Amino acid sequence: MIGRIPVLDVRPAVDCGVRPAKAVVDEVFEVSATVFREGHEAVAAHVVLRDPSGRTRPGVPMRELAPGTDRWGARVSADAEGRWTYTVEAWSDPVASWRAAAQIKVPAGIDAELVLLEGALLLERAAARIPKKDGRADVLAAAAVMRDEEQPAEERLAASLAAPVDAALARKPLRELVSASKPLALRVERKRALFGSWYELFPRSEGAIVEEGRPPVSGTFRTAAERLPAVAAMGFDVVYLPPVHPIGTTYRKGPNNTLSAGSWDPGVPWAIGSPEGGHDAVHPDLGTLEDFDHFVGRARELGMEVALDFALQCSPDHPWVEKHPEWFRRRADGTVAYAENPPKKYQDIYPVHFDADMAGIVEETVRVLRHWMEHGVRVFRVDNPHTKPVVFWEKVIAEINRADPDVIFLAEAFTRPAMMRTLGAVGFQQSYTYFTWRNTKQELTEYLTELSGPVAAAAMRPNFFVNTPDILHAYLQKGGRPAFEVRAVLAATLSPTWGVYAGYELCENTPLREGGEEYLDSEKYQLRPRDWAAAEREGRTIAPLITTLNRLRRRHPALQQLRDIHFHETDNDQVIAYSKHSGSDSVLVVVNLDPHHTQEATVSLDMPVLGLDRHGSLAVRDELTGDTYHWGRANYVRLEPGRAPAHVLVVLRPSPPTGGSPTT
Repeated sequence: MIGRIPVLDVRPAVDCGVRPAKAVVDEVFEVSATVFREGHEAVAAHVVLRDPSGRTRPGVPMRELAPGTDRWGARVSADAEGRWTYTVEAWSDPVASWRAAAQIKVPAGIDAELVLLEGALLLERAAARIPKKDGRADVLAAAAVMRDEEQPAEERLAASLAAPVDAALARKPLRELVSASKPLALRVERKRALFGSWYELFPRSEGAIVEEGRPPVSGTFRTAAERLPAVAAMGFDVVYLPPVHPIGTTYRKGPNNTLSAGSWDPGVPWAIGSPEGGHDAVHPDLGTLEDFDHFVGRARELGMEVALDFALQCSPDHPWVEKHPEWFRRRADGTVAYAENPPKKYQDIYPVHFDADMAGIVEETVRVLRHWMEHGVRVFRVDNPHTKPVVFWEKVIAEINRADPDVIFLAEAFTRPAMMRTLGAVGFQQSYTYFTWRNTKQELTEYLTELSGPVAAAAMRPNFFVNTPDILHAYLQKGGRPAFEVRAVLAATLSPTWGVYAGYELCENTPLREGGEEYLDSEKYQLRPRDWAAAEREGRTIAPLITTLNRLRRRHPALQQLRDIHFHETDNDQVIAYSKHSGSDSVLVVVNLDPHHTQEATVSLDMPVLGLDRHGSLAVRDELTGDTYHWGRANYVRLEPGRAPAHVLVVLRPSPPTGGSPTT
C-alpha cells in the first residue's frame, strides 16, 4: 500500500525483498528509493537501519541522485554481523518548501511580510522538536529576527538561511506526513565473505615422489604443510584443498582422463568414496585426521584459513551406494547412472538423486559439514552446486549458518546467469564467475559494471579465479608469461576476492589438445610434484608479482570492495583503465590487455570521480615500480608486455596544474 508520501522501488532488494541483501561488516553500499509527492511541495528522506538486537540506528540522510528523477539515495554501512533491516522513511519538508518560495518572493517584494511571518512560525515549530544541544537557540534566534519588522526583509530572510540554522534542521528536520517503506532484510557477514586471496593446491602432489619405473609416493598433509610458509609469503589468506577423501577404484581414470587406470594411478579426488570411507574420511595416503588437523593448525599459525572442497557425489565404491540406494538414479537396464555432460563422461562418479529422500540427504550433508567444521574448516568450496536442487542448498546453508554464521560457502557454478544469481540469493556467500572468459576491454567493462551494480552485488559476491584444474583459457595458452601477469593484475584489482591454482605462478600453459581448456598431464589424474626452489632460482616464476598484488590488496581498502568501481576512457581498445575508491583511498589501474605487443594510449580520467574538478591534477605513485607521476585529465601511457604490463597507481594528493598533458 502506498503511503501519504510514496516510497517506491527500494534497493537493494533481493527477489523483491523475499531474501536478504548481502553486505559485510563496515562495507559501504547504497540504499536508494523513488520518493515524491503531489504538487510542488518539497520532500526529504533518510535510511533507517536496525541492528540484530532490534536497536534503531540514527537515520542517514538521502539526497536526490539526479535532479528531476525523484530517485534518492544514501551510502550506509553496518558495523556488526547478523541480520539487520533497513527502511526508507520519507516526509514532506515544509521548511524546504517555504525556503524555495521565500527566496523568490521576498527579493521581489511579493507578500514579503506574510512570507516571513509564515517562515518564523515554521522555525518556531521546528525549534520545539530540537534539543538544546542540537541548536534550538540558533533556530529560535533566526525566528525572532524574521519577526522583527524594523529590519530589512532580505536580512530577515538571510537569518533563516544561516549555516547554524541549516545544521540544526539537518540534525532534527521538521517532518510532516511521514511515510515508510516496508523493512527489508540485510545479512551482514564477516569480511572474509567479501575479501580474500585464495590458493588451490593438491596435498598429494606436495612432497610426492615420482620416479620412472617405480610406484609413485603420494604427498601427505604433513609434506603439504611444508609448502604453506611459501603460500603465506605470497600473501594468500585462504588455502583451498580439493577433496581429500578416499578415492574409488571402479572405473578409475588414468592420466589425461584415460578410461583404463594402471595399478599406480591415484584416481580423481572427486570420485569420492571407497571401502575405507566416504565424505567424512581422509585418504589414507594423505595421513590421518590428526595430520589434517596439523595442516589446518599450521595454516592458522601463518594467518590463513583452510577451505575444503565439498563435492556431493560418489564413486561407485562409496558406502552410500549400498547404504542408500534410493539416493541414486537407475537407468533402464538397472545400472546406476554415472555423471555425464555430453560429450564428456564421468564413469567413475555417481551423481546424487535428491527427490526420493531430500530430507535424508540434507541431514547427512549437514552432518558431514559439521564434522569438518569440528576440525577447523570454516570455508567450503562447493563443487557443481548448479547440478543440485536450489532448495536443497537453501536448507543446508540456512541450517549451518543458523548456528555458525561465520561459515562461508563458495559456489563453483559456471552455468547460466539465472542459476548463478539464485544460488547467491539463497545463501552462498561467494560465487565463481565468467571472469576467465572475459578478456577484452568491452567484455571486462560490461561484466564488472554488471557485477558491481546494485542488483548483482546485493545477491552475488564474485571470486575471480584466474585458472582452475579444469580451466586453462586460450589467452593463457597463447600469451605466455605476460598473459599470466595481465590476468593476475586484473583479478587482484578488479575483485575483492581472487584465486590461483598452484602452478599459475610458474605460468604452466600446455593444453591437452588444441582448442581445449584441459591441462596436459592434469593434476586431477596424477601426482604433479613441482620443483619450486629451482623455479625461483631460474626466474621461472611470477610469485614476486603475486606477492606485490596481495600486499597492495591488504594495504588499500579500495581494493577490498566491489561496489565502487569506475571505468575511464582510453583511445586504444587494448588498454583498459579503472579506479576504485574507499574513504580517502583511491587506486587507479591501467592494463595492457595485449600480451604480445607494446601498446600506447591516452587515458582520459573522469576527474570528478577522483574528487577533482575537470582541470585539476593529482600525484600518483605506481605501486609496481615505485615511480611517481603527476596526472591530469589526459595522460599518455606506454605499456610493454613482460616489462611494464600495467600501472597500479595510488592517488597521493591533488597537485598544482602542470601546464601540459602529464605523461608516464
